[in-house]
This record gives sequence, structure tokens and C-alpha cells, in this order.
Amino acid sequence: MPGRAGAQTITAMANKFGLIDPADPAFRNEPEVALATLVSATAGSSKKIGAKMIVGRSGRIIGGVTIGGCVDAQVVEAADALFHKNDADRQLLSISLDDDEAWEIGLTCGGTLEVLLTRVDLQADDDPTVAAHRQAMELLSAGESTAIVTPIASEGDGASYAVAADDLDDASLGERTFVDRIAPPLTLVIVGAGQIAMSLTRLARELEMRTVVVDGRDRYATRERFPDADDVLVGMPSEIVAAIDANRRTAILLLAHDYKYELPVLRDVLRKPVGYIGMLGSKKRGAAMRDLLRDEGFSDDELARVHTPIGLDLGGKAPAEVALSILSEVVAVYSGKRA
Repeated sequence: MPGRAGAQTITAMANKFGLIDPADPAFRNEPEVALATLVSATAGSSKKIGAKMIVGRSGRIIGGVTIGGCVDAQVVEAADALFHKNDADRQLLSISLDDDEAWEIGLTCGGTLEVLLTRVDLQADDDPTVAAHRQAMELLSAGESTAIVTPIASEGDGASYAVAADDLDDASLGERTFVDRIAPPLTLVIVGAGQIAMSLTRLARELEMRTVVVDGRDRYATRERFPDADDVLVGMPSEIVAAIDANRRTAILLLAHDYKYELPVLRDVLRKPVGYIGMLGSKKRGAAMRDLLRDEGFSDDELARVHTPIGLDLGGKAPAEVALSILSEVVAVYSGKRA
């Protein structure tokens, strides 16, 4: 019903990944929803592939995320029709766009989109989409990247399932299979609330990274100086960092340039599964730090985890330039381009 698409209400979800959890208040009074996923596009850029929207049986758009433009109206109409079918839980929509319509949703030229529409029963304990999303959320909560695998078919079975992204065997997938890879947010724990840290929090927000600024000096670690930080914590850095639930998506950035802060933090994080450790300072200072910790029983493999001097050598000296070099190295490490 085209008229229903024009006055949609949008309800926010508790998680930002767009994963379906029947316990989420956003799904209250919705016995079922339709999950729409853009699975292929001949139109322009592939960056929109994987875009999703969730439509409730009431017609509400849940989660505040849509595919965009005229596609949304067609998805809402198709979802309404799917809810009233007794013999199908899935539909593969083929949507043609002209250049103007494609531009409206972020594609560079016209073409054909395929949108997979899946009906999800929020009241059934064994709904495969709910089970896959629940498993994905458990992996993400543990700091693991996940992959939700969905066979694509216009009719018949095509149950989704989730696995840890590192465990996915691409060779075992069928020819028409969509894989939605989701990574938990990268968290930068920044020890030292100086000028470099201020620039880091600004740049990190652009990259959708979480930032936690830690310092023992309350006059430096203030919300006024760090409006872009997710958290600003004042206290003994080693105690604060030790209390953080660190995982592979946690990067520790030591910018205090003071052994009395850095060494206690290093003693803790060197034997935790954090994905990146970097320390501000020269090669000489880094070598002295390694000698001190080696004498305390840390192995060369453990000490090799510390990137010092921190950051890629971009040649810059200003605080913002150093911050850029640090983030460049963090991105390179997490992208597998640098050890």
C-alpha cells in the first residue's frame, strides 16, 4: 500500500548494529517484522551493499536506518504484502533506479538493486534470523567480529546463521550467498590528556571510534577540553585501565610520557588480548622501557607488541599531525597492513 510509506514513524533500537532482539523495547507490540537487506547492486558504488532497514507489521520503521530514497517506499509496500502471505517468509525484490533515484540513495549511477526481504517472527523461540542475530551480538559483546551468512533465494529455505568472522570459510559458501560482516567498535584508551589526545578524540570521532581519555590530573581531563571523547576518566591510570574490559578491539595509547604512569599500565595490558599498544617517545626511550620490563620477566614477544615510537612516520610534528600518524598506524594494524 503506497500510502503507508509516506507517514512512517521511526523507532530507535538499543544496539547500533541493527541486530534484531525481541527483548528490545523498540519491538514492543510488533509480533513480527520484515528485515530488508540490500544484497546486490549494478548501480554505482558497492558501499551501499549491506544497507538494511526493519519494518514492523504496524508499518513502523525500526532502528532509524533505511536504505534510502524511493527504495524505502517499495520495501514498506513489499513488507506489508509479505506479512499477509501464508506460504512465504522471504522475497527477493528487484528494483530499477534511474540516475536521479540512484544518486538520492548514495549510488553514482542508475541500475538494478536486489533487496532480500525476510519475515522475522519475534514470538517464536526458534526463528533463525533472531537466533543468528543473537549469536552475532554475543560475539560482538565479546569484542569479536562476526559474519551473518544468508543464502539468497527468491523462494524456499535460506536460513541465516552467524559465526566468528575469523572462522568463516568463504570457499564453503554457495554461489548466491550474502555475508554481512560486522565488527565491534574500536575503542581507543588514551592515557595522558595533552594536546595530542585532544586531536586524537576529534579525528577518532570522524572514524567512528570510541575514545576513553584517562589522566590523573583533573585540570587536564575535563569535558571542556575533550567534548568529542566518549568518556573522560580522572584517577590513577593503571587502576582505570585495569578495570576496562579490554579485548582485541581495544587500542591502548600511552601519551603521558611519564614512566610512573606508563609502566604500571604496560604491566597490565601486555598480557591482555588488546589489539594495539603504542607509547609516545623516542626509540631510545622505548628501548629503556623494554629493558626495564624484560628484567621483570616479560618476554621479547610480549615487549614486541609495544609500538614505540608510536605512529607511522609521516614527518609531522604538530599535535594534530602526530595524532594523525597514530591513528594511521592503528588503522593499518587493524586492517592487517602492519603488525
